[in-house]
Amino acid sequence: MAKVPASLESLTEEYGPHLNYTPPGGWQDAAHEGPEKLVKTHCCFCGQQCGIQLRVRGSRVVGFEPWEDFPFNRGMLCPKGVKRYLQGSHPDRLLDPLLRSDHGFRKATWDEALDFTARRLREIQERYGKDAVAIYGGASLTTEKAYLLGKFARVALGTRHIDYNGRLCMVSAGVAYKLALGIDRSPLPWSDIPKAQVLLIVGANIGECAPITTDYVWRCRENGGKLIVADPRMTPITRNADLYLPVRPGTDLALLLGMLHVILREGLEDREFIQAHTTGFAEVAASVQGWDPRTAAEYSGVPPEAIERAARWFAEAGRAIALHARGTEHQSKGVENCLAIINLCLATGNIGRAGAGCAMITGQGNGQGGREHGQKCDQLPGARSLLDPEARAHVARVWGIQPEELPQAGLTAEEIMEAIHRGEIKALLSMCFNPLVSLPDANYTREALEGLEFFGVVDFFLSETAQLADVVLAGSLQEEEEGVTCSTEGRVIHIQKAVDPPGNAREDSWIYCELARRLGKGRYFSFTSPREIFDELREASRGGVADYYGITYEKIDRQMGVFWPCPSLDHPGTPRLYEDLHFHQPDGKARFLVTEWRESGDPVDRDYPVYLTTGRVVSQYLSGTQTRRIGALVDQYPEPRVEMHPRLASRLGIAQDDWVTVATRRTEITLRASVVRTIRPDTVFIPYHWPHDRSANRLTHRTLDPRSKIPEFKVSACRVQKAARPGGKA
Repeated sequence: MAKVPASLESLTEEYGPHLNYTPPGGWQDAAHEGPEKLVKTHCCFCGQQCGIQLRVRGSRVVGFEPWEDFPFNRGMLCPKGVKRYLQGSHPDRLLDPLLRSDHGFRKATWDEALDFTARRLREIQERYGKDAVAIYGGASLTTEKAYLLGKFARVALGTRHIDYNGRLCMVSAGVAYKLALGIDRSPLPWSDIPKAQVLLIVGANIGECAPITTDYVWRCRENGGKLIVADPRMTPITRNADLYLPVRPGTDLALLLGMLHVILREGLEDREFIQAHTTGFAEVAASVQGWDPRTAAEYSGVPPEAIERAARWFAEAGRAIALHARGTEHQSKGVENCLAIINLCLATGNIGRAGAGCAMITGQGNGQGGREHGQKCDQLPGARSLLDPEARAHVARVWGIQPEELPQAGLTAEEIMEAIHRGEIKALLSMCFNPLVSLPDANYTREALEGLEFFGVVDFFLSETAQLADVVLAGSLQEEEEGVTCSTEGRVIHIQKAVDPPGNAREDSWIYCELARRLGKGRYFSFTSPREIFDELREASRGGVADYYGITYEKIDRQMGVFWPCPSLDHPGTPRLYEDLHFHQPDGKARFLVTEWRESGDPVDRDYPVYLTTGRVVSQYLSGTQTRRIGALVDQYPEPRVEMHPRLASRLGIAQDDWVTVATRRTEITLRASVVRTIRPDTVFIPYHWPHDRSANRLTHRTLDPRSKIPEFKVSACRVQKAARPGGKA
């Protein structure tokens, strides 16, 4: 965390060749570009969306200042937030559209690139049908762009196939929360966390993936709250935990079922709350009878006495909160895992009160807002179901089309890749998504992308995926177009435009409106500003679950964010859901739902006896397209390593910094070892931010959760052995 402003003068010496921009004549010339101004906006990395002030000089972002008044982070920033401004004028920025030629990419004019893209999309749809084209979106886009992309797919192209890289993030949590509580959003604001008497964190590496949230955790501890952490690794947050539960990868559900068993066995449940405000309790109670602590321990690897202690602490607290993230969601039973966490909260009456509840920690920049308004394959604006006739009629009316013109629900992100592989989808248009690095089984993904008849990309850097494209349309960074995002706690915030895109790059929304015009659908995309898009979004969401109608840019600025739902202009927003204990279900009651155990899709055996799990490091973000270009962040963690316990390393004859080969049923990669005592002896960990022969997702498998369709990134079977340096050198 930092509150220190960065200066241009100090950066020159600190970062040297990694500095993103050096104006002609050096920094003295930059001083003549006019007076500086501060633009209040938000960090583009991770779902916390911390407030930050960008220092703008002329046409460039040249530094930052802390925004101490913004309530979420109060001026604090993580290592990525401190450096986020350095990408704006990076030498790798795409400044022109690119078209593939026989000799690689060449610069093109916008008319040439857009005409080519529209022509190829039209030709493929005329030959194979509307659904032969698919759209990939991104969970780091502003909500206006996500809305526009969903409308573009369904109106300009008429395809049912649109999904986004948020499918790799928190969709298991979203499905579970909708099933049990009726709304896909954190039920509580982060200001509730310090009020909890017990805090249970499951599968969430908060210290590295959501660093500012650690401040809320420490305040909870300072107030006397107890901290329980369940994770295969002793992540930084664990070092100050009162109780650590070293759960075996893929077995979170066994641990949670064991905890609920203890609560019910000892009569610690809140019978009055259960009777008045829930349904389905009897079935869930019956389903956990066989999950005594000893049985749960056999599956999870957590000692039975630790399971009992965790259960008692959680149930006996007057106020308890459970936080969870990708560790428990990136599993083929991720929905069940999240439902089991919700069951714990419902059984103990921990919902709808200050300091009590459950919450998903959003991973991607706009992971929450990015799925609320239409780029998710089964969802229309306002988090409306695409299968709901009333929802279809409402959105069709706002869009000026007939309900029957709206396509049905399409395939999810990994399913789209599988359909490309089968030859059913012939063209893909992708925006701010790097599937070659971020989807599982990267070799399979490459084969699919190389088989497309047309592949177009909208991005601001030439990602590993974009290098396979037929056309690359140079788009915009977050600070180069106004809009809103929605943070991890459900707070809608304002992204102020700071500068224009550099060179001949263009705003993303302009690109898609121009494409729609060339596809003969321009009358539906006559937007001249993001404000016009947002006003239509507000109307399209009106009356929906995620109701933004009462939110305006000005209201966001006055209140420093507005929590949805906000159904009217005089409504203050809804920081805490379910305070009246009325849940968004037909009968107003929350649902207990049975969670059945099943094995992972890639089980360990004699040939592959070690668990492989993947995740983030604090200095990198997602596929690394942005952060791997900032030298100061690269220096913190320059290459992926294989993290392993000394006991496993000793058995395999591996020492710190040795080269090791990790092999799965897909392929193998060779990296250096990092021998640490903070991981289970039966598990290795590799961060996933790097491409090509350092890509962890060459190793992972394509097993999906049957309901959320999220890949099982966190559980793969592998074998590990000492290796020579890549290239054959010792």
